[in-house]
Amino acid sequence: MQPGDSHGVRLVRGIGARTRARGAVRRLLIILTLGLLAPGLPAFAASPEAVNDNVLRVLAWPGYADSDVVSAFEAQFHVRVEVTFVDSDEALWTRMHSAAPPPYDVLAANTAEIQRYAHERLLAPIDLSRIPNRRRQLPNFQQLAMIDGLVEEGAARAIPFTYSSMGLIYDRRQVSAAPRSMRELWNPRYRGKVLDFNSAQHNFSFTALALGYPDPFRLSPAQTLAVAHKLIDLRRNLLTYYTLPEEATALFVEHRAALMFGNYGTQQVELLRRAGADVGYVIPDEGALAWLDCWAVTRGAQHPELAFAWINYMLEPAIGALLTERQGLANTLAPPPGLDTGHQHLVWLQPVEDIARRESLWSRIVSGDRPERFGK
Repeated sequence: MQPGDSHGVRLVRGIGARTRARGAVRRLLIILTLGLLAPGLPAFAASPEAVNDNVLRVLAWPGYADSDVVSAFEAQFHVRVEVTFVDSDEALWTRMHSAAPPPYDVLAANTAEIQRYAHERLLAPIDLSRIPNRRRQLPNFQQLAMIDGLVEEGAARAIPFTYSSMGLIYDRRQVSAAPRSMRELWNPRYRGKVLDFNSAQHNFSFTALALGYPDPFRLSPAQTLAVAHKLIDLRRNLLTYYTLPEEATALFVEHRAALMFGNYGTQQVELLRRAGADVGYVIPDEGALAWLDCWAVTRGAQHPELAFAWINYMLEPAIGALLTERQGLANTLAPPPGLDTGHQHLVWLQPVEDIARRESLWSRIVSGDRPERFGK
């Protein structure tokens, strides 16, 4: 699947990637737990008859808006939620540009993408007084101005939600010692045993780190070409490319992959272990890319107050706990257990020097274009 080819799947009333919800008891507990949340936020419909008049359009990643979580929000606010899921930054970008203004009210995106959308004036300022649950967040996530791209012209543009490193996943049965570098992906020993994420931006960036370049987001033309040739070399070891974490899990287990670039990080590790795989996860010595996904409100939001209510709802402790329990992802409310991020070399995503150039080269790489056609 080419980056950008998957334009998302619209799902009404939150029927999403997690079709195996925990059942009626869990859903009832969530509704009871959250039914009294945010008393300062208004109800958006006085009766069920008005539900169809109040529709919240959510653009998100799989696992961020499970069906029972969405149903509880609908019950609390007497609204209907339409969730569209995407599987890449490219697909998210395409969706956000499918109409003017964007046909969504609220979206989840990493900080690098938030900066792009804010630069294009696609995001609305967030009234922080409408997000009282921010006080529950860890202090570093409350200080929005300290996070690149979240404050523009003095106004908040996004609220942190979840984050993960993008490390190296390995099969303990085939890889006896934990790898020290992403360069292990090129080891001839693992020919046909490597899984890679299908994305131009992240592949160029993690390969730049592996090559020792100081800034993986600001590559010179010569560096960009060198990275492209390195990614061409990686094709020798590839089993295939993946897009979704569930797809990666199935491929890893079925084909006994040895190594995988973990674009979804700890979320993939959790899925693999639940599938019975004996996997390890490492942050390479050269550092690992890391993403911080945030919720933002679009400039074309039809119900801004409802969008604010959604973001506030996503910061409820019960929602954060479910995100960590089900997806293996950290939330912004509690420190992740057993993870000492202070001693890990994480490189937070930033906008890159030339997205179009990276995507053009990546399209040729995944299509099998010959190395000599890329120049020197």
